Amino acid sequence: MKAAPLINTAPGLTPAPLYNELAEGPDGGAAFWITTPDEVRIRIGVWPLQGAKGTVLLMPGRTEYVEKYGRAAQDLRARGYATVAIDWRGQGLADRALTDEMTGYVDCYLDYQTDLEAVLAALPALELPGFDAGKPLFLLAHSMGGAIGLRSLHGKHPFRAAAFSAPMWGILLADWQLPLANLVGRITRGTPLDRRRVPGSARETYTLDVPFEDNLLTRDRGMWDYMVRHGTAQHALTLGGPAVRWVATALRETARLRAMAPPDLPCLTYLGTSERIVATRPVYDLMGNWPGGTLVEVPGAEHEIMMELPEVRQDFFDRITGLFDANC
Repeated sequence: MKAAPLINTAPGLTPAPLYNELAEGPDGGAAFWITTPDEVRIRIGVWPLQGAKGTVLLMPGRTEYVEKYGRAAQDLRARGYATVAIDWRGQGLADRALTDEMTGYVDCYLDYQTDLEAVLAALPALELPGFDAGKPLFLLAHSMGGAIGLRSLHGKHPFRAAAFSAPMWGILLADWQLPLANLVGRITRGTPLDRRRVPGSARETYTLDVPFEDNLLTRDRGMWDYMVRHGTAQHALTLGGPAVRWVATALRETARLRAMAPPDLPCLTYLGTSERIVATRPVYDLMGNWPGGTLVEVPGAEHEIMMELPEVRQDFFDRITGLFDANC
């Protein structure tokens, strides 16, 4: 599978590969490397739209990558929006810190804010036909991206409104597992065990490790096969289980986020009633207190709302862009 052609751009952004045929994203897409202030190279994918109402900054979840959201970018374009998606540090084609590159790792959860700030700073320098950095900017975040996105909303940010899909505002653990995970995180900090993959987690990415039947992501076989094709054709995009350090810092960050009052920003959050990856109670609690926030429960849906059955995806994109339209 060939990457999209590299193009010239403004200083500070370097052309990067984009597997747009694999992503099935809109025509005219391109990708760029961005180097963060702490010298980590991350990647963004951009699907511009001439005359767009605004730009959606799409924040993927753990293990995810730009190309996974090519179809989502098509859905957003059909409703008048350009899309920018991010490869966070440690996943996709961004720099990975560990020798075992299949283990998900971040030193500190706030490092993701460094990535996000670098992306926001780079967008005005982006020279791509049909892309206008001056248009309204909207946040769309899935799973782990939901924690990163929520943290950004507690500071100075450029977003007019936000939408979340199964946000990771808590990790789904049994009552006895939570204190144990926190204890292990403290004990192993700074030791070689800190960077070891969590016992019992797989080295292979989830979609290449389990069958479609009773998977935790989607009820839609076509979307499942779409994700499998990505991992098979471009294995470098994939990621396996998390490191002990990733879990420990994620637990601390989500606990801090739950202790904060939700920001005053128009917000729409989707959550499947069959969710089995993120903790659902924090989603109900935060959305129940969010000024101008609405929670939509999707009967029977799994974790990947944007990869769910066609009627779920249509409702999701119709409603979130309706929110964005109202705040352009």
